[in-house]
Amino acid sequence: MQAKAVAKTVRIAPRKARLVVDLIRGKQVGEAIAILKHTPKAASPVVEKLLKSAVANAEHNYDMDVNNLLVSKVYVDEGPTMKRFRPRAQGRASQINKRTSHITIVVSEQKEG
Repeated sequence: MQAKAVAKTVRIAPRKARLVVDLIRGKQVGEAIAILKHTPKAASPVVEKLLKSAVANAEHNYDMDVNNLLVSKVYVDEGPTMKRFRPRAQGRASQINKRTSHITIVVSEQKEG
């Protein structure tokens, strides 16, 4: 049985979010939350909140044991890019891409035995 949580259009670049997400893949939920609390990256609080949401979904919707949960899948996809322009020398402009992410976390119960 699996439960998941998805955060769409999070205002953080996918490349930066993947650095945080890679730290918790395959870990126990308690250990993953501890890692996220002590990771000094901008994506950490977002991923932590999403992980807690996935755990709540597992407990509430599927009656899973919270102490037996494992982060089975976690991935970051690219969301829509907001395009902005910055003035440059001699009347030119350069484009700035403000990237967004779609973050997905899937938790599942650990196999017994």
